[in-house]
Amino acid sequence: MDEILGLIWLLGIFLALLSIPALAGGSVALAMLSAPRHRRTPVQGSRLLWGAVLAVVGLSVMVRIAWARYEEFAYEELEAAMHLLMSTVGGAVLFLGLGPFVSWALTLPDRLAVRLPRPLRLPARRLAGHQPGTAGGVAMTMVATGVATAVMIVAMAQTARDRASFPPQAPHGALVVRVSSEQEAKVARAALRQEIPSAPIVQSEGTGKGYLIYLHNDLSGMDPHIGDQALLGYLTGDPSTLYDEGRAVLVTSEDVGDTTLNVGYSLQTPSGETVRRTIPAIAVKPADPGRTDLFIPAKVLRDLGVGLAPNRLIIDPAFHRTSAAEQERLDHRLGIGMPSYVERGFKPSTGWLFVFVPMILVALVGALVATGSVADGLRWRRVLLRVTGGSGVRLRSYAVCRTWLAAACGTALGVAAGTATGLLLAWPGTAENGYDPLPRVAFDTPWLPIAALAGGLPLLAAALAALLPAGSPATGQAVLTAPPSIR
Repeated sequence: MDEILGLIWLLGIFLALLSIPALAGGSVALAMLSAPRHRRTPVQGSRLLWGAVLAVVGLSVMVRIAWARYEEFAYEELEAAMHLLMSTVGGAVLFLGLGPFVSWALTLPDRLAVRLPRPLRLPARRLAGHQPGTAGGVAMTMVATGVATAVMIVAMAQTARDRASFPPQAPHGALVVRVSSEQEAKVARAALRQEIPSAPIVQSEGTGKGYLIYLHNDLSGMDPHIGDQALLGYLTGDPSTLYDEGRAVLVTSEDVGDTTLNVGYSLQTPSGETVRRTIPAIAVKPADPGRTDLFIPAKVLRDLGVGLAPNRLIIDPAFHRTSAAEQERLDHRLGIGMPSYVERGFKPSTGWLFVFVPMILVALVGALVATGSVADGLRWRRVLLRVTGGSGVRLRSYAVCRTWLAAACGTALGVAAGTATGLLLAWPGTAENGYDPLPRVAFDTPWLPIAALAGGLPLLAAALAALLPAGSPATGQAVLTAPPSIR
């Protein structure tokens, strides 16, 4: 029964994934079907009504799922994925409903033509009498721009979440080589001496085979660092930190006050015997405030007869900052059995750019297709030749303004819908899964990049139209091929 339910879930996910591009393509189709063939013919009210209904349905689905994921609950991974998919489908339905509104948006510049600058008046009137291909191209720009905007918002939200939950494995800039025996430590130490001869090597130790340490108090989830004064100086960032062979050190940025600290631990020996010990401790603030570590002097455990073995060899960043080239050479010497690690801090993912950049290219293509599909008929050729005097420069200026106007209409709709979609997708897109979710992390909406996209994309489309060779449909140079009787 569980296998059948799993197959049903997978089938649902597959159908949901297929529906997203289908609904996006449907937005282009609805825009083309709703396009009037004359500038004085209004868009059918029934098509706008159905478009509004679809847009409201899609928006309602996203709002409902965002509200459900606003509070953190114990969701299974598959259930969380389905929430994100259904919210994405809701966004696709929103764009599907906006298809008829593309044709309506292309009539707005014509209504405001008297208030537009003179170079934009004729392109505004021309776009108002657009053909279905024009509406389809603008709808393509709208969908692509909306997807790019939504992806950018969700990516920023996920970056904020990942940065807050990023666990640094070592102080920033430290080089760590993990070893599991004295022999590996000897090989790693020789490799470090050859590649980084000037830096001292700090050694961290672990209990030998069969020994297990269980910490008590509030430190049960920590992995203690066992070593000497050099290791303590590495953990605190201060080599002059007071070192006592019989005292533990809690390295934390939290203020523990003047409370007397004690570290309790249980040591399970290979024979099964459990030995309980408590040692005094002090708290020291580290140079790196993002970490909390517990240091136990190696002598405390050796006095109990515990065998210790090296588990990490470290290059303290206070003495040397390991470059990427040095790490690469070191890994070549160490081989795959002892990989090195350099703590370089959190690095945001750039995978979202593989969606964002293609969507920008699709948006530009849509804008050029939209203006290239405006067929300048006999009457419009006469108008253009009369207005421009047959000047190729003025004709190109007309084409550039027309492209900018078409791209601006599609970009404005896309950015508005994409912003709403991205903000609602950010909630299921950043929700933690599992039965002990982390607190929700606040994220900033990238308003400046969104504004740059809204203003820059039409300008980029216009610049491409200006660079196209003369005679291409998108530049409007075809009017120069008018019959001699018109010239």
